[in-house]
Amino acid sequence: MNVLVFSDSHGDLAVMERLTARWRPDCVLHLGDHFSDMVKLHQRFPEIPMHGVRGNCDAPGSPEKLLLTLGGVRLLLVHGHRQGVKEDLERLYFTALEDRAELALFGHTHRPLHDREGEIEFLNPGSVGRGWPPSCALLRLGDGPRGVEFLSAD
Repeated sequence: MNVLVFSDSHGDLAVMERLTARWRPDCVLHLGDHFSDMVKLHQRFPEIPMHGVRGNCDAPGSPEKLLLTLGGVRLLLVHGHRQGVKEDLERLYFTALEDRAELALFGHTHRPLHDREGEIEFLNPGSVGRGWPPSCALLRLGDGPRGVEFLSAD
């Protein structure tokens, strides 16, 4: 299963549309800051399941935390501002442990990261929108080894 992971799109829907059309993933995840971009993306690609959380730049209404199981892997989705991810990943680590997640996905820092601490794997796809060199992640789940590939938004 190929999962395209976006975060911090900040209104740059064109990049998300281009990458979704190129990769045709089985699922799209959006980790906040312009959750509405994911809603618009889903209107363009209604056949692709999409899930997301809101970030610190989003209006209330969408969830701040989401637990999903995709490809047999339990995922925790957050934006990360509530977990203090700009300082360290300690609160996110304990949140993932408490929620029995294997993989914690977050954004907010605008910097790509793929790391592991104990039994928790962390993934930040970076920012697909403005502010940093745009990036996202392609997450491979299911049969075979789990894989993460960072994609340029160019």
